[in-house]
Amino acid sequence: MTSLTRRMMLAATAATPLTIVAGAARARAGGAWTARAPMPAVAQEIYAARQGPLIYTAGGLVGRPGGLFINDDCFVYDARRDEWTGGPRLPEPRHHLMLVDGPGDRIWGFGGYDRRDGGEWTAMTQVWVIDQGRWHEVGRMPSPLCETVGLHHDGLIHLATGRSPKGEANGQWNDQGDVDTHLIFDPADLKWTTGRPCPMARNSAAGAVLDGALWIAGGRTVTGGGTGRLDRYDPVADRWDTLAPIPVSPRTGKQVGGGLALAAARGRLVAFGGEWFAPRSEGGGGGVFAETWIYDPARDAWTESAPMTTPRHGLAAVTIDDVVYALGGGEVVSGGAASERTEAFRFEG
Repeated sequence: MTSLTRRMMLAATAATPLTIVAGAARARAGGAWTARAPMPAVAQEIYAARQGPLIYTAGGLVGRPGGLFINDDCFVYDARRDEWTGGPRLPEPRHHLMLVDGPGDRIWGFGGYDRRDGGEWTAMTQVWVIDQGRWHEVGRMPSPLCETVGLHHDGLIHLATGRSPKGEANGQWNDQGDVDTHLIFDPADLKWTTGRPCPMARNSAAGAVLDGALWIAGGRTVTGGGTGRLDRYDPVADRWDTLAPIPVSPRTGKQVGGGLALAAARGRLVAFGGEWFAPRSEGGGGGVFAETWIYDPARDAWTESAPMTTPRHGLAAVTIDDVVYALGGGEVVSGGAASERTEAFRFEG
């Protein structure tokens, strides 16, 4: 476990609202959040993957005396029993470690940031998998890619959008730039190929698989702030389509963007959480989004549902039996107030 000084690097940029041209419905979609057993420890900037009724999450940022630390914990949640247990520790601490379930319900981990001589935002390329109760390194990514979206579909794992080093420097937050990268990993032979680039370079977006397509929602850019953009990838045609964006938050007037979560349930997408930063001209700071948005692919429209009980950003999300689980995250903007909360969203009726 290593110390990390978290800087509010995005506070100088505004969260620019995205003009809504379609899909901004004000009626409420039926649904509700309920509390579940909390995680064994607080963590934010985490992702999660499913193995049957189990949810794995690993790494992240945690608060300790003296500041924030990069974590090497792994925790496992049993949705049937509403119970957490300890999982195998990571080989090294990581934050923003992308977890993805693969063929045969195996749990994979890609990249993430660690502390090296260059700084606490050193983008790593290790590929890890859990085998016989332990994490094992089985290869390297073709290039560093962090704050990405990882999705499993038809035996392949897609990593799309995120941040990569802009040059030789790789250690500070400012060394990384937004990318439209789309990498495809085949777990069967540990080989990498490249898919069609994403329509927009951005980081800290969220994704889900629905109706045989890969969906990427939200995200932010360093210069432009949050974007509610929704892109759909057809893996058969190798084609991206852009659809109705997530509406602007009616409570804050800001665009939902970075650090949100997305999941698929009952043939719809469920988006929630995320953070926004205020520009220096407005005094800095920012906040965390409470809204829950439901997307109906048949109508290409978003509808607001019940707000999160505990708004968070940098949280993980997984769906089991049409129940969406929200894990951990930060309860305030940037690196403070990491949470151990587990909450579940279920459609009503």
